[in-house]
Amino acid sequence: MTENISIIGGGIGGLVTALSFDKLKIPYTLYERAASLEEVGAGIWLSPNALQVLEWISPSLLQEIQNTGNTFNRIMVANHKLKPISDSKQDFVQEKFGYTTMAIHRGKLQQILYKYVQEENIRLGKEFKKYLENREKSYELHFGDGSVVNTNSIIGADGINSKIRKQLFPNSKLRYSGQTCWRGISNYNLDAQLESVGFTLWGKKLQFGVSKISEGKVYWFAVKLSAPNLTDDKKTIKNLLTRMFSEYDPLVTDLIKNTPSETIFRGDLSDLELLNKWNSGNICLIGDAAHSMTPDLGQGGAQAIEDAFYLSNFIKETNNTEIAFDKLYTYRKTKVEKLVKQSRLTSKIAITNRFIEVIRNLILKSTPESYMKKQMYELYKLDKTIATSLYEN
Repeated sequence: MTENISIIGGGIGGLVTALSFDKLKIPYTLYERAASLEEVGAGIWLSPNALQVLEWISPSLLQEIQNTGNTFNRIMVANHKLKPISDSKQDFVQEKFGYTTMAIHRGKLQQILYKYVQEENIRLGKEFKKYLENREKSYELHFGDGSVVNTNSIIGADGINSKIRKQLFPNSKLRYSGQTCWRGISNYNLDAQLESVGFTLWGKKLQFGVSKISEGKVYWFAVKLSAPNLTDDKKTIKNLLTRMFSEYDPLVTDLIKNTPSETIFRGDLSDLELLNKWNSGNICLIGDAAHSMTPDLGQGGAQAIEDAFYLSNFIKETNNTEIAFDKLYTYRKTKVEKLVKQSRLTSKIAITNRFIEVIRNLILKSTPESYMKKQMYELYKLDKTIATSLYEN
């Protein structure tokens, strides 16, 4: 039976799953540990595969997200002096899918998604602790406030450090990439020619990404090789980063200087060693809980959104969560595992020695445009034949 499904986690993957269930009239309850959804975090890219799902859920939802964020007409990789290595105009993506990749503040996206979810199905302030399996193959969910809930099925949408995964697959392992990342939102107006470009600068064993997310707001991230678990002094963090990127185009240090120190946060970049399944019985993982990847392709959020789309339609089709959970892994594993591996490779070639840099840049510059287009088409396509009542309100 499909009733009494519990979604653990109210991030992007969990909320889009809830919205997909709302659309298909699949009963559920979502549990989120935060007492309220504040505007926290930095930026996120939403590529056409994710946008197609959001449009399927509700064209008005997609429109509000697009109005809040910023759409790209180019995606570029440049050297540290902002000279293009690979520069892809997105006209062909617009023609094929109806929209291109966009950037938005992660916290704003989460608030918009939450606004569209049926509120009676959401429980905030519920920190998941553990589950226990009952004899009749149902589960007890135990929360930090001492409450216990009985459920027939569990969807773990609780991120890279998933408590559901740690209990379901105790031998699963995170892999530290060897890189740490700083993120921030700068109060800055990009030059007009860069406002609609999502771009990353590679060089000097560093990486710096830039994208406008709204008027006067620019999301940036800075990456370097590092030992894990290091911390920063907020009083000196901007000086540290401006010195680190002193050989980069002046835009980089301008962005850092125009970011409030207290809003710059650091996180080590890890991914999840590939699992040979995402489910067991009536428990299933989605998004980062199932297949976390490094952010180098900007696909983490988009793949969680794809999971929500396919899983909801499989549940609607089969009326059996255990079968639907099996179908999700079988259908999605090839694409997801490819992206995990591609993200790992990109993280390695983005930060490397000068000799490899020269070879890398030559290869990227000589890559045929037709090949790049084919890769993007494959990445962005969504199998709409699987959807139930596609684009119906």
